[in-house]
Amino acid sequence: MTEISDADRDAIKRQLGRPPRGVHAIAYRCPCGKPAVTETLPRLEDGTPFPTMYYLTCPKASGAIGTLEASGVMKEMTAELETDPDLAKRYQAAHEAYLARRAELGDVPEIADVSAGGMPTRVKCLHVHLAHGLAAGPGVNPFGDRAREEIGEWWANGCCVEDDS
Repeated sequence: MTEISDADRDAIKRQLGRPPRGVHAIAYRCPCGKPAVTETLPRLEDGTPFPTMYYLTCPKASGAIGTLEASGVMKEMTAELETDPDLAKRYQAAHEAYLARRAELGDVPEIADVSAGGMPTRVKCLHVHLAHGLAAGPGVNPFGDRAREEIGEWWANGCCVEDDS
């Protein structure tokens, strides 16, 4: 994790088309150096609980993962959880790791056992799984790792936002 700078906030604002909310740190940077995943506090400035700790901000990565979601792969992944006990165990561990990290950022009883993306029993949002996988690194979230592999090098055609010069 790295602290968020004014340049990072500006890049995220351009990526999202709005100012970022509750950003605590940059959890992952694209190879171009721009933020790709933010770590968001579990309670926003206005007091709203926010369970999505890792937020995918790069529009190129988001677009690639959206295309993957549209292919119906989440249904297949959820079905695998029912037939592969080792995968289910690793997914449960990803859920627990997510909750443990979020607890380090703040106690929000309203979302105490809620992680993100359907964890630990189904796969609901690959954006969250990719963000978690990128932030935590390989081997933590099996569906984040798989999504990362399947979308390929989303950054290959250049940075999603250019510096103001």
